[in-house]
Amino acid sequence: MAATPSICLANINKNQTHSLSLTNLHTGESLNSTFYAEGQYQETNLKALDFLLRDHRNNQVHQIDRRLLKLLHELQLNFGGKPIHVISGYRSPESNEKLRAKSTKVAKKSYHMKGQAIDIRIPGVPLKSLHQASLAQQAGGVGLYTRSEFIHLDVGPVRQWGV
Repeated sequence: MAATPSICLANINKNQTHSLSLTNLHTGESLNSTFYAEGQYQETNLKALDFLLRDHRNNQVHQIDRRLLKLLHELQLNFGGKPIHVISGYRSPESNEKLRAKSTKVAKKSYHMKGQAIDIRIPGVPLKSLHQASLAQQAGGVGLYTRSEFIHLDVGPVRQWGV
């Protein structure tokens, strides 16, 4: 049986601020956004993050799981706040199926389609270091894609692949 994610947003300290600095590599859009402050989620900023992480193939927007945003925030803190480069955020079922037709590495029931997965890299951070920090979070799935130079993160069951 898989372990459950250890990151629980119910345990966010109300005095904390959670921010992200992201660049979508497919659209060229960047965003510096505080999604949690003063004890509450910042809905306008969450919507902006959802839009930035939309399916760039058809512009479909989906709500991104707040646990995933929290995980990204923690990773970004681990690496000095360096901006995260996003390869893939939300993926519509249509886009997922098209990608599956081209590659055996695309899951039929991908967490990307639920807004619960993201593929990233952080410029200047060795991929192996990012991978190890992600595994240490014990917050979901972590895949290492060295040939494509990114890691996959999701907030599903704790598991790993590509090592």
